[in-house]
Amino acid sequence: MTARIGVVTFPGSLDDRDTQRAIRLAGAEPVALWHKDKNLHQVDAVVLPGGFSYGDYLRAGAISRFSPVMETVIEQAKAGLPVLGICNGFQILTEAHLLPGGMLGNDHLHFICRDQKLRVENAETAWTADYEAGQEIHIPLKNMDGRYVADEYTLDQLEAEGRVAFRYLDVNPNGSLRDIAGITNEAGNVVGLMPHPEHAVEPLVGSGRTDGLPFFTSILKKLVNA
Repeated sequence: MTARIGVVTFPGSLDDRDTQRAIRLAGAEPVALWHKDKNLHQVDAVVLPGGFSYGDYLRAGAISRFSPVMETVIEQAKAGLPVLGICNGFQILTEAHLLPGGMLGNDHLHFICRDQKLRVENAETAWTADYEAGQEIHIPLKNMDGRYVADEYTLDQLEAEGRVAFRYLDVNPNGSLRDIAGITNEAGNVVGLMPHPEHAVEPLVGSGRTDGLPFFTSILKKLVNA
């Protein structure tokens, strides 16, 4: 039976189709989910894609957090449903308190778009198992509000529990505290990161690398072996 991975479209989402393509390339079935529909249509996992949902008004992800679909996503994520938040999706996950901390505007106050070097810090989550801890990868990054922040207690807790999933290498592109590019919840089923793995899944498209494909093969293997 083919694993079914839902991709939520919010008003202003712009990477939902790319994410669906990445899921398809990994061998799973992408399922389009609409932000006003509470029904997740029996998907096995959910991706909140990048973009500028609701124009990033108030704060990035602050309005989407209250979309009807998120009521079900929050409930199911707490029950163990694998959820990946990419860029704007990461922002939504922090606004929904599925992940700690928050996202502020880049410290240089400019939109940034670059191929970003990362180090995989946690290869034991539902979305990172096809990587190795310490592996260095290149994933495209594009954001305006990508600066991850949290209080010192939360940052220390994330570090102590191994919940920093990815860290920026060579350059910190947005001022994120402790060079954090992505984190996971305690259970490892919810992961958020600012870079865009869906843009690094084919040699001839996007960055020209396939460093992002293991996100989608990781979750597929977990679902198949569950």
